[in-house]
Amino acid sequence: MRNFFVNVHYQNQVRLDSEEIDLDDLAPDELLIETEWTFISSGTELANYTGVEPQVWQEDGWCKYPWRSGYANVGTVRAKGSEAVRADVGQRVFTYAKHEAWAKFKEERLVYPVPDGLPGDIAVASRMAGVAATSILVPEIKGSPTVVVFGLGIVGNLASQLYGAIGCRVIAVDPVAERRALAARVGVAEQVGGSPEEVQDRILELTGGTGADIVVEAVGHSAVCMQALDATRRHGQLVILGTPRAPVTGNLTDFFGKMHYSCIKVLGALEWQYPFYPAVNADTSQYQKQKMIFEWLEDGRIQLEPLISHRMHPEGIEEAYQGLLNQKDTYTGVALEWK
Repeated sequence: MRNFFVNVHYQNQVRLDSEEIDLDDLAPDELLIETEWTFISSGTELANYTGVEPQVWQEDGWCKYPWRSGYANVGTVRAKGSEAVRADVGQRVFTYAKHEAWAKFKEERLVYPVPDGLPGDIAVASRMAGVAATSILVPEIKGSPTVVVFGLGIVGNLASQLYGAIGCRVIAVDPVAERRALAARVGVAEQVGGSPEEVQDRILELTGGTGADIVVEAVGHSAVCMQALDATRRHGQLVILGTPRAPVTGNLTDFFGKMHYSCIKVLGALEWQYPFYPAVNADTSQYQKQKMIFEWLEDGRIQLEPLISHRMHPEGIEEAYQGLLNQKDTYTGVALEWK
């Protein structure tokens, strides 16, 4: 069988490649999935595509070129290994498989059934809600705190929605007017734009001069982390949701001094630090997180459909990457349809 897959060959070089695979050659713990939809992660995938991620240049890096991209997949199980137990043949599943027409996926990583009636493009886009949901798991949330979210890409938008769904007051920050308008469309009532100085002044005005109880940095840029720290109140919490990659020159004493004098907690929110399935001594798992996301989608607490700006075929992968990279006002989320 000819299998097609997305391959980042080198910096700013991506294309749809193919290879011959044996569909009957499965490891005992593997599922064979016929892909229906995949979703592009505009953070991780674009960082690797553009070479901003340092590990693309490292000999032992997890994403060293050439790199087969993707980690959001919805499809149907067509066969399974002798020891696979987490899905049945014929079942539609959500997994972290790559952008490829046929995926051989080890079920030790997340496998979750797609709820009946949930469209495949919405189900696969929920992968980004999974990334965002880590931001509500790591801080201590008491009462109805004020939360400021820096960055309204799809992950920041969803983080804003998730905090709103648990009763927080959310103030969303982004310089792009179209992204702020989209946040308003999905129920984020307060948005702030402008220069860093204008944003800081507006946040202090909206919070009565104190700053926010919880601030989420969803951009993945170290310079924005400092701006986010300045928006955090005394004894507040700063959540680093975006992965910092590009080097930034600055004075770390300013950052640590602000943390020290204001007693601010800085918390990392990388989802990969949680187990895939419920485990002893683990407060949560990625399986439980996905269950919550599907339930909240079904009861309307969060919205994904307005965030999918483009549905494309895999042959358009270069156009999709370039759009997400250079047209952030119109490319908010891209789902790839494989069937």
